[in-house]
Amino acid sequence: MIYIKKVNAKVISNRIADYNRFMDSIKKYPKAQQIKKVNLYLNQLLPQYDSVIEKKNDYWATPKEFLIRGFGDCEDYVIIKYYSLLKLGFDEKKLFITVVKVKNSRGNHMVLSYFKEHGRSPLILDNLSFRMLPLNKRIDLEVKLLINSTGVYKLTKTDTLIKIANSFKKYQLLMKRMENERCS
Repeated sequence: MIYIKKVNAKVISNRIADYNRFMDSIKKYPKAQQIKKVNLYLNQLLPQYDSVIEKKNDYWATPKEFLIRGFGDCEDYVIIKYYSLLKLGFDEKKLFITVVKVKNSRGNHMVLSYFKEHGRSPLILDNLSFRMLPLNKRIDLEVKLLINSTGVYKLTKTDTLIKIANSFKKYQLLMKRMENERCS
């Protein structure tokens, strides 16, 4: 990772310290405010495609890697938002790394879905928008897969989750890398 060597260690240290201060500062807020603040805070970091950063496509960066770089692509934003909300005590069974198709575009995109209530349209956190809207208001998105530690799901038209697999390989690899970061 040559680009990290070029980045000033002080800048990286400050970015990580700022993130930790931010997370500590919002612990006292209600969940509705916490989720908005996390989305706004992390969306301020710059986007950059994996092909530029890692010289390969679809690399899932750990939260630590994302903070070290200071930028990432859609899945990197989703992953750090997912783990930030877990740190704040959000129920993991309500948070999903979500693969979507953006209508009238060629590729897939990734957003974070938060199911506040069972059977209701999830709230969407998207690095391309500072506004968080329910999925039923995001007519530009078509959900392909929803992923978390409990498995892989499809979403029905009535906002019901149907489990289609017990695990997702990229998610499992991310978990292993995060465990290795904790040990080092």
